[in-house]
Amino acid sequence: MPTERLKSQLESLQATLNESNSDLTTEEREALQALATSLEARLLKERGEAEVEEDPTLVDGVNLMAEQFEARHPTLAGTLRSVMQSLADMGI
Repeated sequence: MPTERLKSQLESLQATLNESNSDLTTEEREALQALATSLEARLLKERGEAEVEEDPTLVDGVNLMAEQFEARHPTLAGTLRSVMQSLADMGI
């Protein structure tokens, strides 16, 4: 189920953000946290647990971040590409 896959990917993203020895810059960390917050809100909406306004830039934002992180953080970029696929599978 795409929502469960997205939940798992969100947990992976949160784990990366919580790593103290991560080489993410402050700006990268803030951008990823904002993305994680948007994804969490989207999951709540999909489950019917919250009324959340649609974010038409969510998929484009994930795609842009995946491209930006490709060189310095290839594993993270892979996670972001998986997030994009899950969103596509959910019809977003």
